[in-house]
Amino acid sequence: MSPTVHTARLGLARGWTETRHSLTNPQDLGWNVFVVTVFVVVLLLQRNARVDGSALPLAMLTLPSILGMWVAFAGYSGAAGTLAAEREDGTLLRAKAVPQGMVGYLVGRIVSLSLITLFMLVIILVAGLLLLPDLATAGGSDWLVLLWVATLGLLATLPWGAVIGSLVRSPNSAFGLTMLPLIALTAISGIFYPISALPGWVQGVAQVFPIYWLGLGIRSALLPDAAAVLEISGSWRHLETAAVLGAWAVAGLLVAPPVLRRMARRESGSTMEARRQQHLQRTP
Repeated sequence: MSPTVHTARLGLARGWTETRHSLTNPQDLGWNVFVVTVFVVVLLLQRNARVDGSALPLAMLTLPSILGMWVAFAGYSGAAGTLAAEREDGTLLRAKAVPQGMVGYLVGRIVSLSLITLFMLVIILVAGLLLLPDLATAGGSDWLVLLWVATLGLLATLPWGAVIGSLVRSPNSAFGLTMLPLIALTAISGIFYPISALPGWVQGVAQVFPIYWLGLGIRSALLPDAAAVLEISGSWRHLETAAVLGAWAVAGLLVAPPVLRRMARRESGSTMEARRQQHLQRTP
């Protein structure tokens, strides 16, 4: 077995262990329950409202947007914030000391964040099934589309979130550096309203990034085929969705390991202590 394969297997095991710890940690569990509750309340308030010219409830159109937005934010902001925090507490310094440690760390982090995000999506979908009878008409192929779009979307965003986290100095910086661009991209990506209503050049910019394709793929899984008329070219474009998300995933998985290794080479006990002292000086 090659060292890289062995390291990847260790990363998978690490990711599974971290997932179990996160789902049983009261603080993490409380945050996840709070987020799910907010989303469920939104769906509950919208389930009796109807969209003009459509027989579908407003909540049915909001649900794919919630899922797509959550995957993107978990991939970018979640990975960036977690990596920046673990850089401060010495986790990355310990991973650096192990052969191929940064590869194992990256695999473990991708696995744990992906499993936690997919778990959250399942909980939201279960609530959606209880609140929205139209959702129960989705067939097996629709659920498979949802699964591969969400999984590929996570692979397309998590490595880039790790790259951002390796370039910033603190978790607060990671939050600021990811949230503002994410909000801007979400606004132009047709997550909450048809992208066809935007100018052509804005549509072109949105289609470069994964967020638009995440929303499109999830809408194709949960909405009836007739809803495709609101999309660009009037179709769900599954092949293009897989191609763009796959390209971002491959590029991220190629770029992230060397960037993390370069960042790890600059890490030492003295630099970590210096950051800790700076944090203590800023804390009142």
